Amino acid sequence: MKAVVCQNGTLAVAELPVPRPGRGQVRLKVLRCGICGSDLHARHHSDELADVAADMGYLQAMRSTDRTVFGHEFCGEILEYGPHCKKRTPIGGRVVAFPLRREGEGIHPIGLSASAPGAYAEEVVVEESLVVPVPDALNTDIAAMTEPMAVGLHAVRRSKIGRRQTAVVVGAGPIGLAVVLMLKAHGVRTVIASDFSPARRALASRCGADIVIDPSTASPMEHLQQRRGYFTSAVAAMRLLLRATEAANTLPIPLWQAWRALESIGVGPKAPVIFECVGVPGVLNSVITTAPMMSRVVVAGVCMGEDRVRLAMAINKELDIRFVLGYTPVEFRRTLRMLAKGKVDPTPLITSTVSLAEVDAAFEALATPDEHAKILIDPTS
Repeated sequence: MKAVVCQNGTLAVAELPVPRPGRGQVRLKVLRCGICGSDLHARHHSDELADVAADMGYLQAMRSTDRTVFGHEFCGEILEYGPHCKKRTPIGGRVVAFPLRREGEGIHPIGLSASAPGAYAEEVVVEESLVVPVPDALNTDIAAMTEPMAVGLHAVRRSKIGRRQTAVVVGAGPIGLAVVLMLKAHGVRTVIASDFSPARRALASRCGADIVIDPSTASPMEHLQQRRGYFTSAVAAMRLLLRATEAANTLPIPLWQAWRALESIGVGPKAPVIFECVGVPGVLNSVITTAPMMSRVVVAGVCMGEDRVRLAMAINKELDIRFVLGYTPVEFRRTLRMLAKGKVDPTPLITSTVSLAEVDAAFEALATPDEHAKILIDPTS
């Protein structure tokens, strides 16, 4: 079969043996596969990623010298079952799959380890226990977006955002746009999206962002400052504290009871939820510096290498910073259902479809944000 192989940062179409499913595994014909930002990172930074994985106890992450087949965002058609499968979906049925696979004694991320070749190929092997059937009415292109949309769902769920809270999405690349879509699907009333690219700001609007900001001319945090209840100034916060205490002392109940009553009804500084979806050194520190006090910061962008942040600033603002990665199998299945029911429509993100021979050029095109958001691979074309 044909597949795109990455080795030493070079992408090339190669002829590989047809994969054979093992115990409890399924062989799929790949119908569509998305090019993920993780693939762009892994092409040139795989050794750094592998070092992090090794420190966490996983030693089979791809290295630059490995021959690796990328691809973990895919929709496929069942061709063959391995031994000891339950065969709940008929041959020819379409499925998506949580991208983990057993090989030997290990479990590997599909498309990010040479031990589990991914779906930049005509065929791929997955675990039967991790496949989810695609509803007949759902378009194959949209089904292939299950994995990246699940990343957005996981970030929103981990953020614990309420519908009346304001969300600020910094970066309108594929991750940021997935977050915008999931925020609106969860009923968040005000979503502010920020990106330097006019094309991506337009996509953010199409995905449901209520306010879109060009950070070269304005800051989304400055926009928050124009609204009542958000505090970035220590002087303003201390003034509020003193005034609230003085007001509570005028009540016919002890101060501590008045304070607890005010807290119970939500009186106090508003706390936005900020999603950092860029993953470039310096961005997280900029968010920390400009964020209103008591903000919750959800870091979804993958920053390669080391970065520096002003911890004292985060402490003084009492920021809640959470780092997110991936999704759970339950979130993966839930995302497919949301797509099937039309609760989330990622159509604006899909900007092109290419063949295996065009993957290298597609990687180059994705390096500039004004042209593409999500490029899908059709190995049959």
